[in-house]
Amino acid sequence: MESYHTVADRGEAEIEVNGSTFRAVVAPVDSVEAAEAFVDSVREAYPDARHVVPAYRVPVDGPDGRASGAGTMLREWASDDGEPSGSSGKPALNVLERRDLRNLAVAVVRYKNGPNLGVGGLARSYARAVSAAVDDAGVTEDVPHARVSVRTGYDDSGTVRSVLESEGVEFAADYEEAVRFSVTVPVDDAAALKDRLRSATSGRVDLS
Repeated sequence: MESYHTVADRGEAEIEVNGSTFRAVVAPVDSVEAAEAFVDSVREAYPDARHVVPAYRVPVDGPDGRASGAGTMLREWASDDGEPSGSSGKPALNVLERRDLRNLAVAVVRYKNGPNLGVGGLARSYARAVSAAVDDAGVTEDVPHARVSVRTGYDDSGTVRSVLESEGVEFAADYEEAVRFSVTVPVDDAAALKDRLRSATSGRVDLS
């Protein structure tokens, strides 16, 4: 699968326009659930905000997504959160689209202390805040990853760990009655890694 661009870390930026404050917070996320949890956390952090406008582009499975450049389904969503229709959520999402970013969510907190900005003024302000937050977070190139679960006995656990370490993949091990490795691997490398684990243990691993 092709690589894609996303934010490198959490980022924040604040701008003021004619007495209104727009504070944008952006973060990398990899699912709709994670995106919605992020937006909820921003709402909780700013309970007195007049509006909290969210937007995200994340991978999904099913008919609600559409094909993305990385070959997966992509869910794009935004809300005006009480602002005039088309003045906030869509401009925020447009920034993510124009910069060809995915696997991220943004929430823009607005405090109003001045005159009405109009639909055009709001759209420009929300877009500026989102773009500044993305700049603060930084952009990085990534590839789609898969999660692989490896279950094996203690006798083969050292062999499995050696294979994973030699492949340079991220993993966590849980030692209970059996040993379970939770592995994060680039999608294109997952099949080859499974084959190597089966070969190294003569098939004595359960993979899912």
